[in-house]
Amino acid sequence: MTSRVAGRLPSKLLRRPLRVLRPQDATDVYAHPRPEFARLTKSGVLHRLANGYYAVVPDDLIGGPWLPELEPAALGIAAADQGVDSVALMGLSAARIHGAVPRAVGIAVIAITSHRNTLRLLDRDAVVVFVRRDVAALDLERHVTDLGQGWVTTVEQTILDLAARPALGGPQAEALAAAQALLPRTDRALLDELAARQRRRAALNRITSGR
Repeated sequence: MTSRVAGRLPSKLLRRPLRVLRPQDATDVYAHPRPEFARLTKSGVLHRLANGYYAVVPDDLIGGPWLPELEPAALGIAAADQGVDSVALMGLSAARIHGAVPRAVGIAVIAITSHRNTLRLLDRDAVVVFVRRDVAALDLERHVTDLGQGWVTTVEQTILDLAARPALGGPQAEALAAAQALLPRTDRALLDELAARQRRRAALNRITSGR
């Protein structure tokens, strides 16, 4: 972020891997964070994603139309609550990051470490579905977005997740097609190892056999 944005938002609020903020994050910066966030939203420095969640608008886009992609917005919301290392894009959302889902879908799927209800966004017709997982046990890789850096499941992990729960986050047929599309890009030894460790051999067999 450049000095122009830093001049409007205290630098302390910008020092996070994913730039999604909550008013409670600013209690030691502003005496009354909610009115300040409302002011910053009106001036175009913040973009309201959902009740209590705001994305920092890129400096060169302040004052113009800007809508962050659904996947990083959802990841940023989850990270704001649980920390960036406790959340990850998974399922169809990860498949879209990996290029296996060509069209935008109105559901983002996030792995988190504790139960959380589905969240509806206010800036578009979309929801964020949170799935309780042992995030530390998932095979993950770094992903850079227009909101910063977070985690996404690897191609191999994404295939297993899609195979095991194809109806999560969208049409089952789309999930299975995405898993099939990702297969040629896998490290097969790693895929087999993950399937054995996560007890998903049967799910993997359905994908590899085309059933």
